[in-house]
Amino acid sequence: MSTLVPLLAGFAGLSLASHIASHVLALTRLRRQPRDAGHQRVWPPVSLVRPLCGIEEFSGQTLEASFHLTYPEVELIFCVAQAHDPVAPLVRAAMARHPGVRARLLVGGGMVSGNPKLDNMEKGYRAAEGEYVVFTDSNLLIPPDYLHHVVSAFTQDSAVVSAPPYGSAPGSFAAEIECGLLNAYAARVQYCVDALGYGFAQGKTLAFRKTDLDAGGFDAMALEPAEDAAATKWARAQGRKVRLVTPMAPQPLGQRTFGAVWSRHLRWARLRRATFPLLFAPEILSSALAPFAALGMMGWLAGGAVLPWVAAYAFVWYGADLAATRLAGWPLSWRTLAALPCRDALLAAIWCAAWSGRGFVWHGHAMQAAPLRPDAQS
Repeated sequence: MSTLVPLLAGFAGLSLASHIASHVLALTRLRRQPRDAGHQRVWPPVSLVRPLCGIEEFSGQTLEASFHLTYPEVELIFCVAQAHDPVAPLVRAAMARHPGVRARLLVGGGMVSGNPKLDNMEKGYRAAEGEYVVFTDSNLLIPPDYLHHVVSAFTQDSAVVSAPPYGSAPGSFAAEIECGLLNAYAARVQYCVDALGYGFAQGKTLAFRKTDLDAGGFDAMALEPAEDAAATKWARAQGRKVRLVTPMAPQPLGQRTFGAVWSRHLRWARLRRATFPLLFAPEILSSALAPFAALGMMGWLAGGAVLPWVAAYAFVWYGADLAATRLAGWPLSWRTLAALPCRDALLAAIWCAAWSGRGFVWHGHAMQAAPLRPDAQS
């Protein structure tokens, strides 16, 4: 027992130090000024492809934002799989309000993969005429200078430019928990890893040179159930980089139910388990549950009072989350503090559930978190 106590204390201390360091690295990366877009004399034409499926609470605002981009040469391509999709009239109405913006709505398409989102994206890619093709999810509220930052992020060695969203406009406590998942957890991890030179793609924004897509980049995205994971593997197989955009764009959440949050993040967890199993396995150590459990066991073994140590540890752990949330400009309220421990409990439950199966549902489509083609890379 005497040997186990210092080991548990060391684990808890190392976890806390890593937690704080990851916040520092992520904030440093987020605050790094992007290359000055004003120095770029020629802006290449861009095709912005937005795959759509159904109507969400903020669909009107996110669609409208597409028509207020300040990029000099852009074509908008909206894609729906079915003519009767309820979002189609919203797109047509927005196009009618902005006749001076070059925009199209493409309907239908075949099955090029087992991923219905990628199937929907495919017709937009085929129709794109821009030098760069930017796939942007329908629920991202893109700012007017969005494409300037995306194009400026491309470098000579980059194959993909991407960015996670940050959760905004939470309208329920479940949405507050999702903000905790998206912001001080997922975005922190992604920008921390990017600061260390190991950036990976996130499907909210996926940008490519059109020549790279034509040379096999789009087909490579069909090799995995998650197109962003496939894009990351494709880039690394070529010895090239995934670059992240700053600043981040918001994803307004609005009213969320606990069931919706659970379903969405379990889907992502099962996809991560299927596509990057060696990285997914230790994810359980990235939340507060493991070090808090170590503290509790340490107190029990030592026969001392546990609560003061846990309280002090929680103060520092969640203080780092709250400070980073404030510095990054993410939503912060009194409910955030209550949501963060719930987030960590949910992360542990989702991690356990991710090992119990591979199935999930995306917009009514039953899918499996498994390679979509026999020749998929492991």
